[in-house]
Amino acid sequence: MTTRDLVLAALFTAIIIVLGFIPAVPIPLIPVPITAQSMGVMLAGCIIGAKRGALAYTLLVVLVAVGLPVLSGGRGGLNVLVGPTGGYIFGWIIGTFVTGLIAEKLVREGQSAARQMMGFFIASVVGGIGVVYLCGMPWLSFVAGTPFNTVLFGSLAFIPGDLVKAAIATLAARAVIVGYPLLPAKTH
Repeated sequence: MTTRDLVLAALFTAIIIVLGFIPAVPIPLIPVPITAQSMGVMLAGCIIGAKRGALAYTLLVVLVAVGLPVLSGGRGGLNVLVGPTGGYIFGWIIGTFVTGLIAEKLVREGQSAARQMMGFFIASVVGGIGVVYLCGMPWLSFVAGTPFNTVLFGSLAFIPGDLVKAAIATLAARAVIVGYPLLPAKTH
């Protein structure tokens, strides 16, 4: 990793922390709130790519682990990482990597705007929603002692908001690739 890579990862960690200032929206009967920080998975993966994006979220998790209140609602500490939302938080790292990997494969400079946006949207949905849910739901089921089917059904409440986040991330990533491309080039 170059110094530029580290700076971009740190910058995105800061952006993710700022997204945490947007108040979380609690959902009745579900111990996982809707937060803007999960949109950072999509933004980081689509804008700075798999490795740098995953590094940004790894740094965020380290900051949480040492107790800094960098998650939405001013949360931090090991108790958050082992609580009901812990699987989602660790899933952010994997989800960002997958989002970035897909974006790096599907999106190129010089493609039509529609094709770039389709690639960013697919990457955001698969990595930023699918992978994060695959990591978070089993952990939530385990920690909360809730049957997995109940967690799965409860997660449906988050899908519309997550699709809006994917659309926002798509628009932002498209704007960045046009003005100042940061996504690593595809390797053959």
